[in-house]
Amino acid sequence: MLLSRRDLLLSAAATAVAAPAFAAPAGDTQINNLFTGLSDMLLTDSPETATFLALDKGPRAALKSRLSDASWAHVSQDHVTCAAWLARLNAIPTTGLSPAAALNKAVVAYALELGRDAGRFTYGQNTLGSAMNEASTPYVVSQESGSFVTATEFLDSEHQIDTRADCDAYLSRMEAYARVLDQETDRIRRDAGQGVILPDFLLNTALGQMQVAQKLPAEKQRIVTSLTSRAAKKNLGDYAARATKITADKILPALGRQVAALQALKPRATHDAGVWKLKDGEAYYAWLLKVGTTTEMTADEVHRMGLEQNAALEARMDGLLKKQGLSKGSVGDRMTALSKDRRFLFPETDAGRVQIIDYLNSLIAQTRKEMPRLSNLKLKAPVLVKRVPPDIQDGAGLGYMNPGSLDGSRPSIYYINLKTNANWPKYSLPTLTHHETIPGHAWQGAYLTETGQLPLIRVILSGFNAYVEGWALYAEQMTDEIGMYADDPFGQLGYLAAQKMRAGRLVVDTGLHAKRWTREQAIRWFQQCTGDPVDAMTSEVDRYCGTPGQACGYKVGHTELLRLRETMKAAMGPRFTLQNYNDTVVKAGAVPLTVLAQVVDAASK
Repeated sequence: MLLSRRDLLLSAAATAVAAPAFAAPAGDTQINNLFTGLSDMLLTDSPETATFLALDKGPRAALKSRLSDASWAHVSQDHVTCAAWLARLNAIPTTGLSPAAALNKAVVAYALELGRDAGRFTYGQNTLGSAMNEASTPYVVSQESGSFVTATEFLDSEHQIDTRADCDAYLSRMEAYARVLDQETDRIRRDAGQGVILPDFLLNTALGQMQVAQKLPAEKQRIVTSLTSRAAKKNLGDYAARATKITADKILPALGRQVAALQALKPRATHDAGVWKLKDGEAYYAWLLKVGTTTEMTADEVHRMGLEQNAALEARMDGLLKKQGLSKGSVGDRMTALSKDRRFLFPETDAGRVQIIDYLNSLIAQTRKEMPRLSNLKLKAPVLVKRVPPDIQDGAGLGYMNPGSLDGSRPSIYYINLKTNANWPKYSLPTLTHHETIPGHAWQGAYLTETGQLPLIRVILSGFNAYVEGWALYAEQMTDEIGMYADDPFGQLGYLAAQKMRAGRLVVDTGLHAKRWTREQAIRWFQQCTGDPVDAMTSEVDRYCGTPGQACGYKVGHTELLRLRETMKAAMGPRFTLQNYNDTVVKAGAVPLTVLAQVVDAASK
């Protein structure tokens, strides 16, 4: 088990706890001091992270008025900073550390190495922070990246409004948002000078989203109404005039300059989808795959894994479809027909969207009752289900999770994209919900936010993609294994289809970026593979074009978790329990897969 580090985790943000009754090794004190300094630096560098974790108070209260510096002059130094901290970390001998401190060292070192190695690539957003947030990308602005996509939702959902000082800090961040937009615009032009320009289809989507926003009057922009409505509810005053003025005078003009910069690139934009077209593209994709999978797997190995697992899942689905009387055509063809079956479709209305949200909440409640079969951890893991805001839904993913805050003031938020309800036949929703909420992301994330068992640096650096997404995909499988689809054959087909789609991601992502597939080739292959609606598969493929390598972490992580479960089962024999294995993985915290193997091996003895 990991030693408690609550005193470091909560630091100045909450109450202190008593020191352990035993003397820690001298090396632990040294490395924990380093972790404290690194945590402070990372939070100062990323005020959004401080807010996300609800640490923007007390000595860090000033961070609540700031946003990150998005200038290239600042971003380009990230790898230098990572290298310097890595050198300090490696200077502390592992032999003088407790097992918990040695584990923490290995995890932090891996993250810093990713940030250091990103320095080879002089475009896009490739930093320690992007590597830890599933956001490394060759394009600083796209349909799913950049402050236009993230800032309003961040301020609306994560910037808490309880006092007038919070409102004033919000206004300061609105000012900063305008500055960040211009910093990104400068980088768009800079990257274009290196030939890094959004593919035409992503460029059109990004511009479309921005141009819709430009048409909305300043006083009706969500960034304004979020502040004014929340301040009014708490009788904090009328902030409408100030927020509207900042939006009209600064934010919308800055957005206009960004739109103009993107429009100017349209004649130069090509239809090439993959990063192979970029300077040092092969090496760049190799780094992105390492970020996404925390392995040394090559693109060919990832591609082959996807094809093999896709075939195995297809065979299982074929048998289940035949049991339901669906035997004509390929598995993809039959799933396409099933996705259009009116029995499973919600009305294409706002009332239908409400029905979907209600159904998701009922699924979460149902799964909570089953958690003692999967875990001995007594976690609360609160979840709020929300629709993806319509102003960003065109470029957003189909479903995703934002973890809750450390102090419990904000629950995990499960977002579902309801641009069209046709993307969500009812049988597809249980497995997505298990993935995003319980026992998936919300449960795994709750261990970090509720228990205080990991040092703050491990909470900040908790975005190892293959672990996080691998666990959520494994969570989908567990609900099938304990019989939650015993009386729901179509729900089980939905689960298998989701697994098959993740196997297909391995094929499509590597196809686009290593094998030079076109966007159309990728969409066609993916739609035939899954049977999902073309619009949904187009959104997925465009996501892989914007954040290469990230989608590969799901199946790679899931496959490793299954392998490690069998390893522990073989080692422990009759002492093995599913709850023990699951809790071992969750209590390790988010780690690279190589480190996770060491954790499971130690727990198996």
